[in-house]
Amino acid sequence: MRYRSIAIDGPAGAGKSTLAKRLAQELGFLYVDTGAIYRTVGLAAHRRGIDPADGGMVAEILPQLSITMGYDGADGLQHMFLDGEDVTEAIREHQISAYASKVAAHPAVRDFLMEMQRKAAREHDVIMDGRDIGTVVLPGADLKIFLTAAPEARAQRRYKELLERGQQADFQQVLREVVERDRQDSQRETAPLCQGADAVLADTTGLDLEGSFQLLLGIIRQRLGMEEEGHAK
Repeated sequence: MRYRSIAIDGPAGAGKSTLAKRLAQELGFLYVDTGAIYRTVGLAAHRRGIDPADGGMVAEILPQLSITMGYDGADGLQHMFLDGEDVTEAIREHQISAYASKVAAHPAVRDFLMEMQRKAAREHDVIMDGRDIGTVVLPGADLKIFLTAAPEARAQRRYKELLERGQQADFQQVLREVVERDRQDSQRETAPLCQGADAVLADTTGLDLEGSFQLLLGIIRQRLGMEEEGHAK
């Protein structure tokens, strides 16, 4: 059986995870949140007091790590496990975002996690989101989408999310962090963030969550020739 793969790339705060998760549920695909995988490595570095920008130190701890993905039948969500501990919530702490971006810039980290991601695509219909899914991880994906929005719009979404989680946040600081994250992700030497030549651009700056979802669902159905009832696994 040949499985289908959809790659959704884009900058931080574009809504990739939220939309990919909902699209996967709608279409009967497995959702793979690659950002969560890198966040798990970032969390490991943070807990060990390692500078995430130090590629040598980060590479040294990789053989010591046990990182796995699991899917909870109760909530249908992807759970991340670090050395046997469910860290699904811990990796969403605000400070881990910066760690994730920095560790993801190291070739050793990307090589360490690549097979985990490709294995999921070989065994399931998948929607996978990240920074370089269509360009590096799944270059042969059936459909590639580059999801983006203006920095101000992405910062506002992130700011709202932090407040809803009960975390302290300042909008201007969040905006500065979004702009800096864009700079880091687009200028890194290994797998920089960029729109692939064969990717469909989806800009959701002026759209709410429902509008963004309908935009992507329409692109997928049109490009893959899928009927409205969805595509079964």
